[in-house]
Amino acid sequence: QVQLVESGGRLVQAGGSLRLSCAASGRTFSNYGMGWFRQAPGKEREFVAAINWSGRSTKYVDSVKGRFTISRDNAKNTVFLQMNSLKPEDTAVYSCAAAVYSGISDSHRDYSYWGQGTQVTVSS
Repeated sequence: QVQLVESGGRLVQAGGSLRLSCAASGRTFSNYGMGWFRQAPGKEREFVAAINWSGRSTKYVDSVKGRFTISRDNAKNTVFLQMNSLKPEDTAVYSCAAAVYSGISDSHRDYSYWGQGTQVTVSS
């Protein structure tokens, strides 16, 4: 079992930056590929970014490429999402998730453990 707790979400102006954190506890964190997903009101959950167990491989949805960076610190059991040049359309609840294997995936079906989410609101 893996427990995930996100933090760092808040209200920010367009063009600003935020750094989300996801602290993991439970089983060995470095065994898991990790991902960030988001869900805006009235919309389906959307893949944002993923990182493999070592941090050497990452994947992003096209809309955030060049603006967001996913990283992890296995010694601190934490995964991060650095978000720059934020836009109003980035407004959503952001959730981190742990996959059942060590690779990367953009499908929510490959993730077994989910955090409660943190709200990110970008004002225009």
